[in-house]
Amino acid sequence: MTTVQDQELAAVAAHYPLEGRVESIAPYGNGHINQTYLVQTDRRRYILQRMNTSVFPDTASLMRNIELVTEFLRSQGQETLDIIRNREGNTYCELASGAWRVYAFIENTISYDLVPSSDVFQEAGQAFGRFQNSLALFDASQLTETIAHFHDTPKRFETLKRAVQEDIKGRASTCRAEIGWYVERADQYPVIMEGLADGSIPLRVTHNDTKLNNILMDAATGKARAIIDLDTIMPGSMLFDFGDSIRFGASTALEDERDLDKVHFNPDLYRAYAQGFLGAVARKAVDRELSLFPTSCRIMTLECGMRFLTDYLQGDTYFATAYPEHNLVRTHTQMRLVEEMEADDAQMQEMTAQVVEEVRG
Repeated sequence: MTTVQDQELAAVAAHYPLEGRVESIAPYGNGHINQTYLVQTDRRRYILQRMNTSVFPDTASLMRNIELVTEFLRSQGQETLDIIRNREGNTYCELASGAWRVYAFIENTISYDLVPSSDVFQEAGQAFGRFQNSLALFDASQLTETIAHFHDTPKRFETLKRAVQEDIKGRASTCRAEIGWYVERADQYPVIMEGLADGSIPLRVTHNDTKLNNILMDAATGKARAIIDLDTIMPGSMLFDFGDSIRFGASTALEDERDLDKVHFNPDLYRAYAQGFLGAVARKAVDRELSLFPTSCRIMTLECGMRFLTDYLQGDTYFATAYPEHNLVRTHTQMRLVEEMEADDAQMQEMTAQVVEEVRG
């Protein structure tokens, strides 16, 4: 039976010159922000996305960023997202139902929500390191900041404090301990932003959302093929990319695991990723960046937890949720990871120094 949504999706797909006859359009993936669908024709597959214009209000600039970066990467012989232009030749459609885009589906690939092995995580580190190196040649002035202050941790903390004060959903009383926990760590938040401001940390083009599932691995060889989800690509620090990768990938559980006994930071996975990422960038990174790699993991995890907690207080307007406490559960996993990173800091520093020595000789 054809539903109203099926008809709507078919009407959107009709705006694009897809190869073959559309056979099905079904929800795909587990992203927090955009609505993603897999389009199957009798010839090939595509990814159809309704972009979240509340999160990304400047759709034209967003798509221009992606167009510029993918063209640049492709010119270097790298596999990347392939934007399918609509029948008018544009990179997206602005319809009554929203802003839509289509990518060619990258076949014979897999992605992971949890790290299956240290080898896979090391490969992920190499992939994001190579991505960072490739974009070092790209003119960052061409890019628009799609989300202002995206990884500005001090501003994220100010937003959290404002959400606590306003308490528009009356939820602050349910998470006083969590709020206090973040207040106790406020002195850590400015480190990377201060380095960018004084020039001791170079401004680079960064992905800014380097979760493991944003890398497509070849299903046969296990080698990284393409970096996806380029909505947040913009100028920043490579510490953002490294730290967020560790936050997501060196955890033994998913972001929304309710049972905190299953949530742990794995130092061995940290070492594996550092070997991959630093193996690619260590010769180009400055000493201040290298000294902050372990710290960046903690800061990015603190920031992400603050964002989950802020969204919980504001009524779950940013991250997709499946139940009322979903964002609070996510906050708890990030808090657990930070506490274990704090305990393992000396070990992380030693591992980083060893990897840098191996790379630099």
